Amino acid sequence: MTQSKINTKRVNALVLTGYGLNCDFETAYAFELAGAVAARVHINALISEEVSLADYDILVFDGGFSWGDDHGAGVLEAMRLKYNIGQALDRFIKEGKLILGICNGFQALVNLGFLPGFDGDYKTRQVALTFNDCGNFRDDWVPLSANSDSPCVFTKGIRQLELPIRHGEGKFYAPPEVIRRLIDHDQVVLQYATPAGDAARGQPPYNPNGSAHDIAGICDPTGRIFGLMPHPEAFNHWTNHPDWTRTKELMKRKGQPIKPEPTVGIRLFRNAVDFIRQTA
Repeated sequence: MTQSKINTKRVNALVLTGYGLNCDFETAYAFELAGAVAARVHINALISEEVSLADYDILVFDGGFSWGDDHGAGVLEAMRLKYNIGQALDRFIKEGKLILGICNGFQALVNLGFLPGFDGDYKTRQVALTFNDCGNFRDDWVPLSANSDSPCVFTKGIRQLELPIRHGEGKFYAPPEVIRRLIDHDQVVLQYATPAGDAARGQPPYNPNGSAHDIAGICDPTGRIFGLMPHPEAFNHWTNHPDWTRTKELMKRKGQPIKPEPTVGIRLFRNAVDFIRQTA
């Protein structure tokens, strides 16, 4: 396949919506900026087979409060999908397509058992995302470090980043042996860090929720399924960042173009789009 054909392949991303999900517009917009064709699809349209999951390359479980987080964050979304289109989801994974879970979507992925996906097991729940240690909902921007050895498709070429969080149940928890396995197999993709890039070591405010091993995001062994608590879609333009006015002034004084694009958030989505094009 020639380079020109790779670059022009249509990449279809399905962004779930409905029942309390509220980040679908931003997530679809971010994928459009990254070069994909994004469709916001109501969960019921998938269940009724009005829309076929087979027509898409990327499936996105976006943020929000699905079913009001009744019975736990992401629980009802996971169960509704599992017991209605579980076989279609299994085929999607076996075909090597990409799945992204952001915040509430990450919570749904771990409840489905899609993560961590040890030994090809995408049905068993082995980790949890539970209430923040502070006991409060957190809405903030956090520094993160990305694991350069991770197989994660979405974070290729990204080492340090800063993204917003907004969650009340973002504390990553798992038994010590599961944490150890995630670390040993480089499935820990993102960790909360200090502004200097050092490990947060569980200390607030850098670790905002008490997550074990400062874990902010993990992937499955293939790197094709990725879940994270921070919101990359909310950093789709450099002026989203709270320090954008300071950045603008610094760049102006240095004589640099005042358009530091793309943001690291869009780079994450672009990695996914480029992967689909290159493996088509």
